[in-house]
Amino acid sequence: MINLHEYYAHDAVRKRMVQFLGSKCLEDATSCFLTSANCSPVPDYHPRMPTELWSCLDQDMEVKRSLWDRRSLIIHIDIEYVNFDYPAEPYIDPLRSLELQRPVVRCLQEHLLDYGISPLHLLSGRGHHLIWRVNRSSEAFRRLASLGILVDTLSDIYQVDMPPHREPVGVEIGAAFAGVGQVMEYLAHVVLSEVSSQCPIPIQITEVETSQGLRGREILSLDLSEYGDPLHTRIISIPFSAYHKPVQRRDVLGSHVVDELPPFFLVPLFEMDDRTGLLAMRDPLQAVEIARYASVEIPEHNEGTLALTESYAKSQTAAFHRWFYSQKHESPKHWPDTYDKMPLDSLPPCAQKLLVEPNDSLLKPKGIRHIVRVLMGLDWHPRHIAGLIRSKYERDYGWGNLFFHYDAATRADFYTRLFAGLIELGLDDLNDFRCQDILSAEECADGTCDNYLNQLREKLMERENYE
Repeated sequence: MINLHEYYAHDAVRKRMVQFLGSKCLEDATSCFLTSANCSPVPDYHPRMPTELWSCLDQDMEVKRSLWDRRSLIIHIDIEYVNFDYPAEPYIDPLRSLELQRPVVRCLQEHLLDYGISPLHLLSGRGHHLIWRVNRSSEAFRRLASLGILVDTLSDIYQVDMPPHREPVGVEIGAAFAGVGQVMEYLAHVVLSEVSSQCPIPIQITEVETSQGLRGREILSLDLSEYGDPLHTRIISIPFSAYHKPVQRRDVLGSHVVDELPPFFLVPLFEMDDRTGLLAMRDPLQAVEIARYASVEIPEHNEGTLALTESYAKSQTAAFHRWFYSQKHESPKHWPDTYDKMPLDSLPPCAQKLLVEPNDSLLKPKGIRHIVRVLMGLDWHPRHIAGLIRSKYERDYGWGNLFFHYDAATRADFYTRLFAGLIELGLDDLNDFRCQDILSAEECADGTCDNYLNQLREKLMERENYE
């Protein structure tokens, strides 16, 4: 068994990493930056020049590239198994984890192939990554940019110089990235409607905690969360990089588990199934051999992406998005007379707690979903639910510098839109719309909360207001 330093020294491994950065040499890489992290539980993800790759590898780092690219719009879908009670599950029983994901991955691949899209397929420690790109001079890019909705705060951010090159992202590519998020949400709706009944555990868009199952609270995450943040803040792992997440999460997984795990590497599923890929990603010698012949160039699919985008534009998902964006957040200067005056005693105690003590419950998808369900049951328009959540994010609840790095309005819009869309399109079964998911038994001892939620559930089941 070779060590990580010897593994990274192989020319084939280095060649493939440069290829994924968008060129044949680091000086011409189209990726705007890369990041690196060691095994520390607090990874340092500050942007580095692509030419720093060799230095990062010499230090045995895990390396990632920016989604922000100079020539292309990178499109990425992440499918993962997540267990909130037993987070080591995908590492100690990876075959079951992959078996559970198979219907979701197959459904995505079949639909993408219908549009002529054959993405690069990567396997990581918890699941799959599907990646392709659109040329910034293509009609597909222009169409996505015309559909993407940016809040004013994000438009302003995209005109500010960003590291490491000290150049702005640009409003057009920012809008196209937002457009991709809308299209990916449509694709997720298609998958949910077709595959949910085939999966023994829940499928969620992003990592939403769910009810207890036979092996704890486990889900399949169709993770679109990157589309809820500015383009220049999001990164994706570079193929053949070491995968340090298990070691970084030693305190969560347990040293007794981590110490027994083999090394992990991100590998392309090139001419092999996921079981074969699983063996390869845990063996540096096999990973090196794959690097000798398996391309990891991100494929360009302009026409297919345009066709997918046009299908989205005619869909019920797009109709919902138009309704969602038909309203605007209240201006911050009006919050004292609008969102701040919402009568909390009209809400069930579980929702009151989320709004009075939002950090960190209102950062978690589960907490946001609960507020969306409650307030939509009370006939709030979802854009104003997003405005209310934004008003919490932009107040001092101990967020630190989180919303200096990300954009509060964009994140509030994104998650509210996700969960409101599932309700409006009949894809949220509301089975876990319960007080005990938010409060302890002591905090809601009289049971009146669940009676209130049952009434709201009945109202939500009848909604088709965006029509």
